[in-house]
Amino acid sequence: MPPKSQPLHIVQGAGRGAGALLQFKVTLTGIRPPIWRRVLVPEGLPLSGLHDVIQEVMGWTDSHLHDFHWREERFGSPDHDFDEEGVVDERTVTLKELGLSIKDRLDYVYDFGDGWEHVLMLEQVLEAEKYKTPVCLKGARSCPPEDCGGAEGYENILNILKDPTHEEYEEWKTWLPEDFDPEQFDLAEVNRALSLKQWMLSPSSKKGRRKKV
Repeated sequence: MPPKSQPLHIVQGAGRGAGALLQFKVTLTGIRPPIWRRVLVPEGLPLSGLHDVIQEVMGWTDSHLHDFHWREERFGSPDHDFDEEGVVDERTVTLKELGLSIKDRLDYVYDFGDGWEHVLMLEQVLEAEKYKTPVCLKGARSCPPEDCGGAEGYENILNILKDPTHEEYEEWKTWLPEDFDPEQFDLAEVNRALSLKQWMLSPSSKKGRRKKV
């Protein structure tokens, strides 16, 4: 079971406290049944920290580029030698500063080659008496393997694995981890990994300073 965040109560709209928590449902698009996670994160978390949360709860290995899309802005790790679109540095913007409302959707893309698109829908805004670390509340299905060709490629692999007579069956069985199970999701292991990280928050009451939790 994930650690409990107490005391909490739902906060509507603007004016929420510096200790507010945001509950997102993170869904990997293009795959059915869906692969998803429900997470609680402090709104003082910068987008770079949210990237780390997504990587951990989904099961990615952070081996590729990524970015966030919100309205007309794109956030990520700027590369001034190659990026011509003016990406905003994700380390400088917190979730609170985005001004998200309930049911707003934040887009996150991982691996520009495979193009793994995630939708983060804000489900609830909660308030706590003190800062909380990110926690995963629930989820379903395993993360696809890296470099498998995106959603279409992954669906193809799953179809092949259902048919031991397929000519590519042995090849994919060898390529995949021995214990790979597309239906598995270990909530306890995900939260253990989250608890081992040190998270940087930006409390609104102390502008320009960040707090480690």
